[in-house]
Amino acid sequence: MPHFEPVILFFLLGALAGFLRSDLRIPGVLYESLSIFLLLAIGLKGGVELARYPLATVALPALVVVAVGALIPLVAYPVLRRFGRLPRADAGSIAGHYGSVSVVTFAVGTTYLARLGHEGEGYMTVMLVLLEFPALVIGVLLARRGEPGTPWGKVLHEVLAGKSIVLLLGGLAIGWFAGPGGIEPLDRLFFDLFKGVLAFFLLEMGLVAASRFGELRRAGPFLLVFATVMPLFSAGLGLATGALLGLSVGGVTLLATLYASASYIAAPAAMRLAVPQANPALSIGAALGITFPFNLLVGIPLYHRLAQQVVQ
Repeated sequence: MPHFEPVILFFLLGALAGFLRSDLRIPGVLYESLSIFLLLAIGLKGGVELARYPLATVALPALVVVAVGALIPLVAYPVLRRFGRLPRADAGSIAGHYGSVSVVTFAVGTTYLARLGHEGEGYMTVMLVLLEFPALVIGVLLARRGEPGTPWGKVLHEVLAGKSIVLLLGGLAIGWFAGPGGIEPLDRLFFDLFKGVLAFFLLEMGLVAASRFGELRRAGPFLLVFATVMPLFSAGLGLATGALLGLSVGGVTLLATLYASASYIAAPAAMRLAVPQANPALSIGAALGITFPFNLLVGIPLYHRLAQQVVQ
């Protein structure tokens, strides 16, 4: 199977074990350790690459990427309300999940591109960090429009002080200050082992995705369709935006992958505080049960092929 990323097989193994109701389990402590390693390694690699660029070079693309990314929840919300006939709280929560991003999907995308020799611009990790937050605020605003008493202080703290942002930003800063030479002694730990750790993490993600699929199936066919079609629409925005910004094939692919992904780490925590009446089974089930495996198995290779066509 040409250009098939081997780590995805670990996800399929985990999903198969989940559907077979195997007793395979990844210990919770190990899962937390793997997630911390991956977030820190992604931040470090991004910081090292960012050190090669003047900050002025990154500022304009970052503004454009965030502005376009903010359109995703604004498009998703009316679709969920009108065609899915979902309550406002659920529609806003799901829209926020789909406007935010998945760090693990980004990690698989970078691994896939590295295998093909089409790595994107190093500052794409900055885009990952920036896209984590704005859509969650928009989702909360849509879900609680006209309602008083939104605990913004707690919501902002949950997002900005959450481990995803802290480790990504922290790793980014360390990599940037240290530069390629300073980080070199840590290469064997954070970069050489990255793919193996990602494989273990995807094994657990397969188990979790299989457990969420039943909840989503009970929610009806609309969310199954939405969780497949919405990533394609969002990826289209990413392809157009990346081409407009003059990104490389790898950069366009990663931007499409980011826009197409849906958060299932930061978003559930924020929505639990800000929109407690929303049903988390719908948003997490759609993001993790359908969109995540869709992007891994179909989306990322498709976005890469389309990126090759739009980048001339």
